Amino acid sequence: MAKNRSKGQKQKNVFQVANKNSKPKNKTKPVATSLKRIKVGNSDKVDNMNKIFTEVQREVKSISKCTAQEPTQQLQVTKPAPVEILNMDATAQLFSQL
Repeated sequence: MAKNRSKGQKQKNVFQVANKNSKPKNKTKPVATSLKRIKVGNSDKVDNMNKIFTEVQREVKSISKCTAQEPTQQLQVTKPAPVEILNMDATAQLFSQL
């Protein structure tokens, strides 16, 4: 008799959703590929900026070599002689008052 009861209607598993194995979805693939594209784009930009920077460095070196080869006459600036000789005793006394 016990065998006949088991052939009847079975109860539904309440924890069916929790027991299900979840398989990875395909939604993550576009993110990874777009990240790879961004990485490639950034590396291209970095390479381009490095090339530009090296060109600028070469130009600066060539300009500095040209200016070093052509010595320019330096203007001598004469300082005016001090009109009044400073009195050290008086200045020391003024500082002590502060």
